[in-house]
Amino acid sequence: MAKKEIKFSLIYRDMWQSSGKYQPRVDQLKQIAPVIVDMGCFARVETNGGAFEQVQLLYGENPNKAVREWTQAFNDAGIQTHMLERALNGIRMFPVPADVRELMYKVKKAQGTDIARSFDGLNDHRNLELSVKYAKEAGMISQVALSITHSKIHTVRYYMDIVDKAVEYGADEICLKDMAGVGRPVTLGRLVKAIKDKYPKLTVQYHGHSGPGFSVASMIEVAKAGADYVDTAMEPLSWGMVHPDVITIREMLDDAGFRVPEINMEAYMEARHMTQTFIDDFLGHWINPKNRYMSSLMIQSGLPGGMMGSLMADLKGVQQGINLSLRSAGKQELTEDELLVKLFDEVAYVWPRLGYPPLVTPFSQYVKNVALLNIVHMAKGEPRYSTIDENTWNMILGKAGKLPGPLAPEIINLAEKQNRKFYEGNPQDAYPNELDKYRKEMKKLGWDTGENDEELFEFAMHETQYRDYKSGLAKERFEQELEKFRSEEHEPTKSKKTVTEKAKPKRSSHNKEKVEYPVAITGFLLYTMNSRQVEEEKPSSNGNDVWSVIGFWRNMMKIDVSYGEQEIPVYINKVKNKEYEFEIGDDIFTAEMLHIDKGEIDFKIGEDSYLAEFSKGDENFTKVKVNEVEFQFMRHDLLDSEVAADINEMAADDGNKIIAPIPGRIFKIEVKEGDEVNKGDLIMVIEAMKMENNITATKDCKISKLLVDLNEMVDAGNALAEIE
Repeated sequence: MAKKEIKFSLIYRDMWQSSGKYQPRVDQLKQIAPVIVDMGCFARVETNGGAFEQVQLLYGENPNKAVREWTQAFNDAGIQTHMLERALNGIRMFPVPADVRELMYKVKKAQGTDIARSFDGLNDHRNLELSVKYAKEAGMISQVALSITHSKIHTVRYYMDIVDKAVEYGADEICLKDMAGVGRPVTLGRLVKAIKDKYPKLTVQYHGHSGPGFSVASMIEVAKAGADYVDTAMEPLSWGMVHPDVITIREMLDDAGFRVPEINMEAYMEARHMTQTFIDDFLGHWINPKNRYMSSLMIQSGLPGGMMGSLMADLKGVQQGINLSLRSAGKQELTEDELLVKLFDEVAYVWPRLGYPPLVTPFSQYVKNVALLNIVHMAKGEPRYSTIDENTWNMILGKAGKLPGPLAPEIINLAEKQNRKFYEGNPQDAYPNELDKYRKEMKKLGWDTGENDEELFEFAMHETQYRDYKSGLAKERFEQELEKFRSEEHEPTKSKKTVTEKAKPKRSSHNKEKVEYPVAITGFLLYTMNSRQVEEEKPSSNGNDVWSVIGFWRNMMKIDVSYGEQEIPVYINKVKNKEYEFEIGDDIFTAEMLHIDKGEIDFKIGEDSYLAEFSKGDENFTKVKVNEVEFQFMRHDLLDSEVAADINEMAADDGNKIIAPIPGRIFKIEVKEGDEVNKGDLIMVIEAMKMENNITATKDCKISKLLVDLNEMVDAGNALAEIE
C-alpha cells in the first residue's frame, strides 16, 4: 500500500508583530521568494492578507506591488499561493460592503494569488457563502477555514454542520484554522476523519500555532486522520507564538511513515540568514521578545499567539493608568506579569458571557479589549462593561453574524438598558455597496484606480491607511519611528544603576539669568513626562511618555498648561530620545533632558542649560523654581494626583473630570462645552487597540470644559473633559 502523502505550506508573515508593523518590505520579499522556492519542500505559501497589506501601507509602500512581486516567483515555480481573508470583514477589522468584497477576489487573482482561505470569526456560514461564490467566480480555489477553539459547544458535530454548508456553497477545500493552537489533538483528528469519511475527495489543510504546546501532537493526529496539507514556519520565524518549524514536522511525519518532500538545507539556511538580516535591519525593533516563548497559560485564555505582541503593547499602554487608580485607592500596584495573568483570567470570565465567539481576528481583539477595559474600570471601582466599543456591540447584537453560544443575562440587560436592538437579518445586508463613492472620490482627487481597479480596491478596503500612503505621511511616520529606534540602539550601553545615581552635570555652567515662564514650562513638561524614570532600574518604557506606546501613529501631541490666569497650549514633538521641540505661543524651543532626579531636572534649551526644582504648589498646582524665580503650573492632560505623586505628595482626584482609560487618538468628540449629559451618554471616542472605544459619562453632569482636541494623542489617565 502506497504511503499517504503530506504536503507543506509555508506561513511567512506577521506572526511576531508587536504593534502591527512586522512584515518584510517589497524589496526584501522579492529577494527571498526565489530562495524559498529553492528549498523544494513547499507546495504552498501564504503570501498576503489583511495584516500584510495594511503593514505595507504603514511603511508608505504600495501593497498591490508587494503582492505581485512576492507571488511572482512562486507562480513561476508552480507553487500555489494563498491569501487569508475574513469573510464579512474582508482583509480589515470591520465589515466590508459586498461590492468591495467581490472586487477583492478579482484583484487578488489577477495579482497572482491562487487560493482564497476564507474564515468567519463566528463560524457563521452565511458570511462564508459570498466568499465561496466570489472566489470561484474570480477563478480562485475556495478554501473555507473553520475557526477552531475549545469549549463545551465547539464539538465535532458543531464544525461538521459548517462543513456541510461550505460544501453546499461549492467550497473546494476545508482548513482547520487553529489560530490559538488550543485545539486538542485527538479531537482535531476526529474532526478531520469525520470530514474525510463524509467527503473523501475534499482537500483538508491544518493551520495551528505553537503557543500552548499542542501543535506538533495536533499535526500527527490530523495527518493520521487524512489531512493533505499542514502549515509550517521556518527559523527564525518558527516556534514560540508562531508555527512549528518545517524541519521538525518533516522528520516526525517521515518517521510515522508518510511520504514527505526533502528539504534543500542550503536554501533553508540561506532563507534563514536572509530573514535574520531583515530582522536585524529594522523588523526586530517591533518584535516583542516574549513572542518567542511558548506558554501553557495560553490554554486558559484561548487567545491566539499572533496577537500576543499587540496585546503586550496594549498592556504597557494601560498599566500606568491602572496602577495610578490602584495607588490612589491605597492598593498594591500590578507588575506587567501580574497584569497579564489578571487579563487571562478576565478573558476566561468574559468569553462565555459574550457567546463563545472563536478567539480569532477581529473577535479575539473584541474579547481581549472588553476584558482589558474591565480591569481598568474595576481598578477605579467602576463596574465591568463600563466601556464597550461599537464593533464589539455589533458582534453582540448579531450584526457580525450569529454567536455560537447564548449571551449572559447581564449583557442582554446592558443592551436593553442602552436601547440597543438585536439584529436578526443576514449580516451582509446591513452594509450597502460603496465602490461608486470611492470611484468618484478618486476621480475628483486625480488618483488612478489602477490595473484591474486594484488601487480602487485598496482605497475602499483600507481608506485611512491608503490616504496616509498617498499623502506621504505614512512613509514619513515610519522613517521617523525607525530613526528613533536606531538612534536609541546606538547610544552607549546604559548602566544598571538607577538614573538618580548618575553623575549630575556641572551646574556651575548653568545659565543664571532670570527666566520667563516658557523656560520654566519646558522644564516642567520634561520632568512630568519623564519623572517615573527615577524610580526604576532603567528608563521606563511607558512612564508618562505617550510615544513609547503609540508614537508610530502620530509624533505630535498637545498639552494645555495653566499658569496663573492663563491657559497655555503647548505643542510637543519628540525628535529623538531625550530631545523634544516645544511650541509655546510663537516660539519654538529645542530642549534636551540632561539629568532627572526626585524633585529636580537639568535640561538644555539651545546652548543654555538650567536646573528646575519641584515642590507642591497651591491647590493642584506644582511649584517650579528656575534660577530663584518661582512659577506655578498645572497640566490639564493628567490626573490631578499624578504630578503630586511624582513629588511624593499624593492628592485625590476630585471626581470632576472624565479620564481616558487607555492611550489612543481622539477620534470623535460628541459633546460641546455647556452640554448637559446623562449617565451613559457618549462623550467621545478614542481610537486605540485597533478599535473605536466609546467614552461615556459616568454620571449626570454638565460639560464645563473640553480638555482635548480632535486627533490629539492621549495617554491612559489623561483628563478629557471637566464636568459639573
